[in-house]
Amino acid sequence: MATRGVVYIHSAPPALCPHVEWAVGGALDVRVQVDWTPQPASPGALRGELSWQGEPGTAARIASALRGWLHLRFEVTEEPSPGCEGERYSCTPTLVIHRAAIGVHGDLLVPENRIRAAITAAEDPTALSTLVEELDKVLGTAWDAELEPFRYAGDGAPVRWLHQVV
Repeated sequence: MATRGVVYIHSAPPALCPHVEWAVGGALDVRVQVDWTPQPASPGALRGELSWQGEPGTAARIASALRGWLHLRFEVTEEPSPGCEGERYSCTPTLVIHRAAIGVHGDLLVPENRIRAAITAAEDPTALSTLVEELDKVLGTAWDAELEPFRYAGDGAPVRWLHQVV
């Protein structure tokens, strides 16, 4: 079974770009060449994106390959496939990585146990502000807020489809 997704490199220093291509290519088992363009939200940085097709779990492999590099902002998505929810990995230099399950309609799915853990972490379930803070962590609100200016900077950018060798 195959699925597909997109790798969004929101910002990377030019010296890191070949390493990003190598890491993504290693996760996909194909040679990758990204069409890099300037990132207006971060002068001196570059941005790029590419679409991929592969087995379920490919987004996790790509995100793991890119995780931990300073000055790299990225997102990796994977569409739902039979028996598998979709995924979105978001990563920033300050917040590191966040994973969210994505349903067939594009909604972020929060499992019951994560909601219960947020309530427990809030210590007092009636303390709304603490509960909201905990749910914001679960939903990845800080990642969305930090990446949003970089997402808009990519509007109209070219997308290249890649197929994983299976």
